[in-house]
Amino acid sequence: MSIINQFSDEKEPFATCLLSTDCTTTSGIEHRVLEDNGNSDILLRYMEDALQRYHISPEALQRHMDLIATLKIKNLPILRSPYPQTSTTQKGNFAEVFLAEYLVSTTDMELPIYRLRYNTNPDQSMKGDDVLLFDLDSDPVRIIVGESKFRGIPDKQSVIDIVDGLVRSYKAGLPISLMFVAERLFQENKPELGRKVQNCAIMFATNKLHIDYVGFLMSNQNSKVHVNRHTTNNFHNLLMISLGIQNPETMVKKAFEELESRL
Repeated sequence: MSIINQFSDEKEPFATCLLSTDCTTTSGIEHRVLEDNGNSDILLRYMEDALQRYHISPEALQRHMDLIATLKIKNLPILRSPYPQTSTTQKGNFAEVFLAEYLVSTTDMELPIYRLRYNTNPDQSMKGDDVLLFDLDSDPVRIIVGESKFRGIPDKQSVIDIVDGLVRSYKAGLPISLMFVAERLFQENKPELGRKVQNCAIMFATNKLHIDYVGFLMSNQNSKVHVNRHTTNNFHNLLMISLGIQNPETMVKKAFEELESRL
């Protein structure tokens, strides 16, 4: 495919637990179909670790756990969890993290920050681009904007919502979260990387920036059908990815239950 690659290592976790097929939607958009191959336990373990990493840094997690231990000893009210408690947000975050991890694994792109760590209210979905990846050393510099959706049961509207979100980003031009990413990098004491991301605004203004768009639907085994049938062809640099697994809601629930058990 023009935006992403296949795995070169068959031992890669995604390659181990998912079947991958490339096709084209009825509207002519490239579509990668990912389906459960019966090794969902491997995907679940992988996503548990990824979800933890995306929501909180190891250092912050240790501080949180140390404080919880102290509060328990003193019989004081326990801090709220750093992970979302509402199922809707859990599902949305799971799909977002999966898309980011999958794109990092199948491209040469870099995810500069874990944006969910900066969400001041973990129970609400975070505004901005779901996924923003960069290849700052390519010529031209490349960016991938990702839009993800989780649906227990896939439908036409879920695909429309994904494409509409990417169309809005495409028409706006520069990704809405670009400066957010740059500022977080400066705060994380990564000024060189922050300046490179910041300079993408200049590159965009001088037509030296290439932006691709990836839509992702996570649902049951029928997700591919709806993506194939309802994706519209609004611009050429668009890729759709569907993930169809048995009991997707159960997988999300188990993943966050595991994260809570680690606290």
